Amino acid sequence: MKFQSDIDVDFGDRTKILEKIRHIRASIDSNTHHNTGIYVTEIPHDPITNTATIDYKTAENRGYIKLDLLNVNIYAQITSEQELVELMNQTPPWHKLQDKLFCKQLIHIGNHWDTLSKMPEPVDNIEKLAMFLAVIRPGKRHLIGSTWKTIADSIWDPPSDGYYFKHSHSVAYAHLVVVHMNLLNRSTN
Repeated sequence: MKFQSDIDVDFGDRTKILEKIRHIRASIDSNTHHNTGIYVTEIPHDPITNTATIDYKTAENRGYIKLDLLNVNIYAQITSEQELVELMNQTPPWHKLQDKLFCKQLIHIGNHWDTLSKMPEPVDNIEKLAMFLAVIRPGKRHLIGSTWKTIADSIWDPPSDGYYFKHSHSVAYAHLVVVHMNLLNRSTN
């Protein structure tokens, strides 16, 4: 059985980890390197560019595991694991999701305030926020404006076409949005 998965790891500054680990850059095709993907195991690669010579989809089919190391600048504002946990566990100012200026600043929400305002019920917990983050993906846009109960019935089912979020991905992003909400709220108080 082949391991097939999308492994994303968020960093405040990905260059710091890339300086410390031996890696090979993933490639999208023979002319384009992948912006975030790397391999920490041997894979056929060009020793001059340190880029894989097979594209990441072919590599995945052959059993290579790609890591996507992502820059999430919010983490650069957090000084310790303890602070991160506190920000995750703190109840965010859910009511501020009705404030367009506040939402415009939020990671993953910024350009979606108009869609958020079309929802008939407020986002007031992690699960609803996760569902909202999934609804704004192309494969689930047809659910915009539905009740949370209606959305919950099918949001995590794979669509027949279009990009979508799995539950675990949405919940992780929802926690990041909560952290950012709490950071923004702290800076305005």
